[in-house]
Amino acid sequence: MKVVAFNGSPRKDGNTNILINQVLSKIEEAGIESEVINIAGQIKRGCTACLKCRENLNKRCVFDDDIINECIEKMIEADGIIIGSPTYFAGMTAETKALIDRAGYVIKGNGGLLRRKVGAAVTVARRAGSMNVFQAINNFFFINGMIVPGSIYWNLGIGRDIGDVESDEEGIQIMQELGTNMAWLMKKIS
Repeated sequence: MKVVAFNGSPRKDGNTNILINQVLSKIEEAGIESEVINIAGQIKRGCTACLKCRENLNKRCVFDDDIINECIEKMIEADGIIIGSPTYFAGMTAETKALIDRAGYVIKGNGGLLRRKVGAAVTVARRAGSMNVFQAINNFFFINGMIVPGSIYWNLGIGRDIGDVESDEEGIQIMQELGTNMAWLMKKIS
């Protein structure tokens, strides 16, 4: 089994990555392999609604000049998917949105390739607004027929400067419980 995590933060080793790694630590403790892909700066555009992915039916976006097709392949191969984003003006980063839109269009148009996989959102905010990010990522999972585990609270951490989330004890607990629940669920499904 494997979990692939997509870090949508432009800070490769920032708060979003710290929280993703808290989730993955529990997943790895359960004997499940994991991988983190940093998408910031590697996605050139959002979905253009060209419909070529639904015409070609090759599980790929027609634009092959960035990381999206690699991300789609990783999603298809994985048993679990984590998408993490910091909160920017009560929304996700542009790269995270482009990942969801482009991958989502390909996945839905090619027969629902993520059905019954496990998905989890990881969000970070300086103070507020992350519920919009949390819900938007979960909407991607739900529309694709995925199964979303819960935790002890919504999957968010509080922090602005790099490393601030490490002082958010509840945020760390939330992520660790999320990882434990995600691993348990993946094992039950398999």
